Amino acid sequence: MPDISEEKKREYFTELELRNFNSNGILYGVIAGLDALHDAGIDKTAMADEPDWGLGVVFGTGTSGVEKFREAIYKLDDGEVRRLGSTTVGQTMMSGVSAYLGGKMGAGNQVTTNSSACASGTEAVLMGYEQIATGKAIQMLCGSCGDDGPYVWGGFDAMKVTTFKHNETPTQSSRPMSATASGFVPGSGAGAVLLESLDNAIARGVTIYAEVLGGNINSGGQRQGGSMTAPNSIAVQKCIIEALQNSGVNPEEIDYVNGHLTATVKDPVEIENWCAALDRQGADFPYINSLKAMIGHGLAASGSMEIVSALLQLHHNFVFPNINCEDVHPEIARLIDPQKIPRHELNVPLKTIAKASFGFGDVNACVIFRKI
Repeated sequence: MPDISEEKKREYFTELELRNFNSNGILYGVIAGLDALHDAGIDKTAMADEPDWGLGVVFGTGTSGVEKFREAIYKLDDGEVRRLGSTTVGQTMMSGVSAYLGGKMGAGNQVTTNSSACASGTEAVLMGYEQIATGKAIQMLCGSCGDDGPYVWGGFDAMKVTTFKHNETPTQSSRPMSATASGFVPGSGAGAVLLESLDNAIARGVTIYAEVLGGNINSGGQRQGGSMTAPNSIAVQKCIIEALQNSGVNPEEIDYVNGHLTATVKDPVEIENWCAALDRQGADFPYINSLKAMIGHGLAASGSMEIVSALLQLHHNFVFPNINCEDVHPEIARLIDPQKIPRHELNVPLKTIAKASFGFGDVNACVIFRKI
């Protein structure tokens, strides 16, 4: 993730907020969230006297303010408690990102942070969807963010799930669905979308990227082959199948799948689960791609960033290329036609698409979108 300039930060934060501020996860989340509001035609620059009771926030994260927390520990070790500053708690508490966003938006509905590892962003969208579908909110800002740096990524390297074969050729290192993949490239950032009822969006005359038809969230319980780091395939398939059922969608209606696909040994397992859940394979399988080949694995931020990419493809009728996948994994090629894993951008009509995320702890989330 490139450094964000001081000038850019001041477009979103006050000078007081930026004093001793060094939580990149919250920084990315606030920028993404406020940009999503702006794109939805909502102006929150004027501070109202009363909260917007119909507007809420669900914004996921895996960690918060890791660098800030490290800084605080060093100061405590040096006996400098008074120099911690008044922003330490706000930056290091898990709900920091939703708290910052809720205040900037004047949100008066539910304002919360969910944390379900790599499933956080997709889960956040489904949590916001439920809030609107049940009539408890008018609008929900939903997304997720992720911190960056060695203190976040080092643990995954210790687990030997990050790539090691392409240190001299870094642009080729993130290789989802490739036979020569050796692990994921860690990344960070944020993504956000604004959800509201269709009637409300039409009445406001704003761009509607898609309709959320429904979805499903479940856990494999770390049983039947599932563990802290491995998926229970039965649970993954059940999550996808029930997401389709909850959405009233038949498997053959899915035109495109935005996969979780992390460039690890679990990629073939994921494809096998999609084939089983959709009961489709070979040339009948929908188009599929992984954004992680382009931007790395954003961990808790990944689901929301990938949802943004999926909605842009749906809205503009294209499928982005799977870069670094010139050598499709043989187990994957055995299951689906490699032409369904496009190497070049395709301009194709899309109507109904699926996005799923699978996280550490054996947790799963799948959401179904349809073009209006």
